[in-house]
Amino acid sequence: MESKLNYHEEQNKINVLKMREVLETLPRFCKQFFRGVQEQTSSRTRLAYAYDIRVFFEYMQKNNSACKKQAIVDYPLEILEQIKREDIEEYLEYITLYEKDGREITNDERGKSRKLAALRSFYNFFYRNELITTNPAALVPMPKRLEKEIIRLEIDEVAILLDQVEEGAHLTTAQLRYHAKTKIRDIALLTLLLGTGIRVSECVGLNINDVDFKNNGLRIIRKGGSNAVVYFGDEVSDALIDYLEKRHHIIPATGHEDALFLSLQNRRLTVRAIENLVKKYAATVTSLKKITPHKLRSTYGTSLYRETGDIYLVADVLGHKDVNTTRKHYAALEDERRRMAARAVRLRDK
Repeated sequence: MESKLNYHEEQNKINVLKMREVLETLPRFCKQFFRGVQEQTSSRTRLAYAYDIRVFFEYMQKNNSACKKQAIVDYPLEILEQIKREDIEEYLEYITLYEKDGREITNDERGKSRKLAALRSFYNFFYRNELITTNPAALVPMPKRLEKEIIRLEIDEVAILLDQVEEGAHLTTAQLRYHAKTKIRDIALLTLLLGTGIRVSECVGLNINDVDFKNNGLRIIRKGGSNAVVYFGDEVSDALIDYLEKRHHIIPATGHEDALFLSLQNRRLTVRAIENLVKKYAATVTSLKKITPHKLRSTYGTSLYRETGDIYLVADVLGHKDVNTTRKHYAALEDERRRMAARAVRLRDK
C-alpha cells in the first residue's frame, strides 16, 4: 500500500509537476542546471528560479538580436555568451514595470535582487563547469536595497490583538457571522505564531500528532526540508488544548484528516487563509502597521532577544542557518543593548 504523503511532501510533488511544465518552455540545456543544483536547493526555490529564468529569456527574445532568431526552446548553450552585461542591466530596468498576460507586474529592489540572484546562479553553474567562457551576470552589481525598519507588534498591541480575537470587537457584521465558529481556532493559531515564531508555511504543515503536550514541543519541517522541534509555553499549550477539544469533534474532508488547523470547509488551512486571518484581526489593532504572519514572527524574535540578549539562541529558535541573518534583523536592538552596556559601568561614584 502506498504511504501517505505529508503536507510538505505533497507541496514538493506539486512543485515538481509545475517544474516539468516550465522546463518544457525553456532551452533544453536548462535541465542540466536544475539537475546540478537539486541537492543544494528546495523544490520551491528551483521552481522560482525557473519562472525567473523564463522571464529573462522572454525578454531576450524580444530585445536581443541573437535571441530573436529562434524559439526559446531551441536556444543552444552558446546563446549565453551572446548576452552581454548591458543586456542584463537593461533587463533589470525592464522588470521594474512590465505587462504579461494582460497583467501589470512590478519589481522593487528586492524583487530585482532575487531575479539577478537566479541569473547569477544560472550563469555560475555553466561557467564553473567550463561550459561557457564568459559570466556577464557576475559583472552586474546587486541593486542597492534600503534596509527596511522591522515592523512588529509592541507588547501591549499583542495583548490587544488576542483580546480582539476573543471578543470579536471591531469586526464587521459579515465577519462576526463566522467569528463564533472560528474564534477558538483563531486564538490557538495566533497564540502559536506569537508564542513560537514559526513560519506560516511551518504552521500550515502541522498535523495533530506533531504536538507533544508532555514536553510542550512541536515537530515542524523547516524551510529547506529539515526537521526541528520548537518548544512552547503554557499560554500556547492552553490555547491548543482548547482548540483540540473542538477539533476532535470535526469530521475533516478526505485527505485532510491529520491537519491540525482546519478551515470552515474542514480542509487544511492554506498560507493565504492564514495571511488573511492575521490581516483581518491586525486591522482592528493598528492601521499604521501592515501586520503579516512574518511580522508576528518578528514580534516573537524581538521579545525573545529582549528577554535573553542571546542572538545565537534567537537564530536557533527561528531556524536561521546563519546568525548574521538574525543579527541584521535585530541590529537596532543590539545597538540598544550596547548603549545600555555603556551606561552600566561606573568608574567613579559621583
